[in-house]
Amino acid sequence: MLRILIFGNSGAGKSTLAMEYAAKYSRPHLDLDTLAWEDSNPPSRKSLKDSALKIELFTNKNDKWIIEGCYADLLGLVIENATEVIFLNPGVETCIENCKSRPWEPHKYESITKQNENLDMLLDWVKEYPIRTDEFSLTSHKKLFNDYVGSKVEYKSNVRNSS
Repeated sequence: MLRILIFGNSGAGKSTLAMEYAAKYSRPHLDLDTLAWEDSNPPSRKSLKDSALKIELFTNKNDKWIIEGCYADLLGLVIENATEVIFLNPGVETCIENCKSRPWEPHKYESITKQNENLDMLLDWVKEYPIRTDEFSLTSHKKLFNDYVGSKVEYKSNVRNSS
């Protein structure tokens, strides 16, 4: 049974890898961004309980899956059920370049213009990854990765055969 959990900084390549694996293995893919946020301005996180319920609905419906995101609190809810964990940690500079060149994400933004309006904020966010102490931080991701006892790999570049 293949249940892959992918996490890392914004711009690390989580969505790209998850979509590749979803297609390759014919598995449903859940992007945690789609259930973690209220539709509000400014954006605010949904309660952990609300997000957990949506994750549970997804995993109950699908015994094989690919889940990706940067939310250590949400990832922690399903990591014990994962058969493989992938930590994308290519470094801040790579994440910044990936953010600058990311294609439009229609499941997150109504237009490429709306997506690009958030780019400066996103780049500032990416730069803070090594120094933050929240559920989106390098520290939180390293803890998830180090505590997981199953099959796992950390990629420190966009080249997947390196570590």
